[in-house]
Amino acid sequence: MIMRKGNAPASSRRAFGVVWSWFAIGIGVAFFAAPAHAQQTGDISGRVSDAAGTAADGVSITASGDVLPQARSTTTANGGRYRFRLLPPGNYQLVFTFADGSQSTRGVAVLLQQTAKIDVAQSSDAYIEEIVTTGTALVADTGQGALKNSISASTIEALPVGQEYRDLQKLIPGVQYSEDSVRGPSAGGSGQDNGYLFDGVDISLPLFGTLSAEPSSHDIAQVSVVRGGAKAVGFNRSGGFLMNTVSKSGTNEFHGEVSYQEQSSSMTGERDTGDSPEEFDEDKTWTTLSIGGPIIRDRLYFYTSYYRPESDKSNSANAYGSVPDFDDTRDEFFGKLTLSLTDAILLDASYRTSDHTINNRGVDEFEAGTTSVGDEATLDIAILEGSWIISDQSSLNFKVTDFENKTAARPDTLFTFPISPGQSLNIGALDQQGFFAVPEPFAGDAAFNAFIQPYIDQHGYLDNGVATGGGAVGGSSTIDDQDFFRTSYEIGFDHLIYAGNSSHDIHIGYQYQEIEEDLARFSNGWGVITMPRDEFSGTDQVFFEARINQMSLGLGGSSVPSTINSRAELQSFEINDTIEVGDWTYNIGVLVSNDILFGSGLAPDASNPITGLTQSPGTRYQMYETDWSDMVQPRLGVNWDYSDSSSVYINYARYNPSASSLARAASWDRNLRRTIDVQFDANGDFLAIDPVRSSSGKVFQDGMKPRGIDEFLVGWTSEVSSDLLVRAHVRYREGDNFWEDTNNNARSRFLPPPGIPTDDYIPNLGSSSTPGTIRSEIGGSSYVIAELDGAYTKYWEASFEAEYNTDKVSVTGSYVWSHYYGNFDQDNSTTENDANSFIGSSFIADGAGRQLWDNRDGNLRGDRRHMFKVYGSYQFDWNGHAGAFFVYQSGQPWEAWDVEVYRHLTGSSSDTSRYAEAAGTRTTPTHWQLDLNYTHNFDVFGDHNVQLRFDAFNVFDKQTGYNIQNKVNSAGFGDPRDFYNPKRLQVALKYQF
Repeated sequence: MIMRKGNAPASSRRAFGVVWSWFAIGIGVAFFAAPAHAQQTGDISGRVSDAAGTAADGVSITASGDVLPQARSTTTANGGRYRFRLLPPGNYQLVFTFADGSQSTRGVAVLLQQTAKIDVAQSSDAYIEEIVTTGTALVADTGQGALKNSISASTIEALPVGQEYRDLQKLIPGVQYSEDSVRGPSAGGSGQDNGYLFDGVDISLPLFGTLSAEPSSHDIAQVSVVRGGAKAVGFNRSGGFLMNTVSKSGTNEFHGEVSYQEQSSSMTGERDTGDSPEEFDEDKTWTTLSIGGPIIRDRLYFYTSYYRPESDKSNSANAYGSVPDFDDTRDEFFGKLTLSLTDAILLDASYRTSDHTINNRGVDEFEAGTTSVGDEATLDIAILEGSWIISDQSSLNFKVTDFENKTAARPDTLFTFPISPGQSLNIGALDQQGFFAVPEPFAGDAAFNAFIQPYIDQHGYLDNGVATGGGAVGGSSTIDDQDFFRTSYEIGFDHLIYAGNSSHDIHIGYQYQEIEEDLARFSNGWGVITMPRDEFSGTDQVFFEARINQMSLGLGGSSVPSTINSRAELQSFEINDTIEVGDWTYNIGVLVSNDILFGSGLAPDASNPITGLTQSPGTRYQMYETDWSDMVQPRLGVNWDYSDSSSVYINYARYNPSASSLARAASWDRNLRRTIDVQFDANGDFLAIDPVRSSSGKVFQDGMKPRGIDEFLVGWTSEVSSDLLVRAHVRYREGDNFWEDTNNNARSRFLPPPGIPTDDYIPNLGSSSTPGTIRSEIGGSSYVIAELDGAYTKYWEASFEAEYNTDKVSVTGSYVWSHYYGNFDQDNSTTENDANSFIGSSFIADGAGRQLWDNRDGNLRGDRRHMFKVYGSYQFDWNGHAGAFFVYQSGQPWEAWDVEVYRHLTGSSSDTSRYAEAAGTRTTPTHWQLDLNYTHNFDVFGDHNVQLRFDAFNVFDKQTGYNIQNKVNSAGFGDPRDFYNPKRLQVALKYQF
């Protein structure tokens, strides 16, 4: 149920992690190597036959590639079969040398996490034969029976796609088009169920599952997406899609580019706000530099880049006068080395660092310019990975990664003086003490009005020359530091066994991850300062009140910790066997996982017989462990190649998503980040302070099963011709075992339907005043973490996809019908859903009118019943090409929220998350848009190129509204709060060599 102390403080564990990383590097180079989180490689396999059509054993094959410093060789085994493993994605040439000395050459594109199948028959009339096979924009991984797609850099370059990693998601078939800035798109799960990898490094935000990082797309060589039918390879626990990229590498030739792109305010349409259109007054630019080539030819390559996006906006004056101009600047550097120690040992090391600064945001119409806020964020990703081809049948590989994402929101006007209980407030300079909310007179209260008038005269804004209250001066109230860390170690082994007409491709892998969050929220000076009228009269007169962040007191040496640390340790072990027997391929695999959550605020205490713990702010404790036996995730599949160009397949997979916010949301120290009030008299002298708020930690229900998703998939793939590939599938997903914080007595208190148990989730939780109970020993909340009875989601999908590719034309289209429904909607768990919402602690099951039986069964927010996407490019006869992207999708489901429906259960006045009708009863309008681009190349100085490019987004300016204001008792019910971005044009000039 609860908890034991962890092993070391956060800082020492991170320091140990760095030491261990470099130790592991040395061991890896010397002895072995391990699979990337999703392996950053691809394979080539096939069969070789002689001129008579008989399987040719012992044929020598050499593979050389642009990004592979040392060529690799193998020979065909029994049945003429061969395989090249762990090839860096790129363009390859295969040379087949037969026993009589004749040769055959094939060219092939190796795609990330895909297997290219190249069968070769010896020519009867040519001594040397050469055939070049090119890859398509999206290639089916034949014989594997999974929903996999790969997108090459050339495809990305040919299409109107934005500059950031998240912009690439719109190209994924069956995944909704979304312009949310934080939450991911829905794809058979919630927007927090997706997995995001950059060079195999998990860049999702620890604890939240959203896309945290901000790497750009200019370094991306290829994108790989797994939407379903995953094998037990790559530690895939994603409940949505898993998106991975591989970065560009150096080659034996020097290549580089300089690019400048601009989107001025005059190139952007007016933004729809629901009232009058709002003029877009922001100027954006993007500068990119990159170069790559050999350090030692055929041995050591390098690639490096620099990226600088900038955004500037001239802020207009407000009631207080001029407002500082908004500025958003990021500097991102990347460097990568590729080393072939031998033709069998390949190492990659890379480092990415980004510094992002935002100045002067968040000033409202009636706030002084000094109240603006600035943001700072750094992102650092270090990677070392390698592979060792032990033999034609065996290989080892390793990966060590370190991810740090440090973020801070800081007032642009900082007050450096310390605060503590007993200290006075300088009422003569309130604009130098914090964020001072200037009071307004109250009709009929002469004494209060007389007292506040001098402060209105000093700090109010001028309205027709008269000082007026209701504004604010000083500096923003809060300093917010939130840092995230993830360290990962992975190791694995692959072995290929040939036995007669069958083969076994066996994979074994192990992964260990540590994730952490450090959270600190302090007040800037005295935080928010008010002159409260409701406490002005009476015996305990309060003339001034400051609301401060409680953690600020920890800076003065009190017992309040200055940082809340949340941590999780995740382990996974996987084994997979891909068995080929003639035209049949069988996949049998299993992924098993173990998660341990650590909170802060409890320590061992043998004098407490029930829990063995006591409150101890700042002390780490083990909160909850999900056993290996509870997270057994089978991966089973059968594929039948019923012809040389067509196959059908069926798959079953179970996923236990790893993202959980409970390490902080249920932590005993969580409440220490709250605010408390400090009162002062008429002279600013200290009167009183609220007591430090105690813990709101939550106890876990016994015997919970982890959240899981079962997936069933049936599909068909056919290469109709050398130019046309078609695919179709039907998929079903069902989610269960959802955890959420809820009232311990919710099942008896809030009128559940028949079939729901009526006992407390935790019988001996009790209260702080009830002896012999958990809370009497360690306090904590009356809410608990429980597995909600009957919580479920279901997702049906029917999809048809087609790809057409010729020398000049490339087109990819998809139509998907889907239905996403249930009674647990992680995408609709709070008011502002485009945010890092807690997973496991939200408004769901939070008191009266918010239980699963309260109208929550219906269409979920991520449901998009119809979705059609088509994109492609055309190469003109001159040095130019055009690209297009079109999407049509159904609207966003929503429902009315109204507390009056539950008036018999609660006296609350809040409509929030109290469904007045079945979930998803209503839907926003459908959305469609067209994006276009044109690129023209000018050949200069021989092999140099100057490129002029135009990208036009949302050409027809379809600013469809979504994210509806659905509170019945608030203004604007039924109105959209957000709109798709307006039409805009970007112009780029690029020099390449």
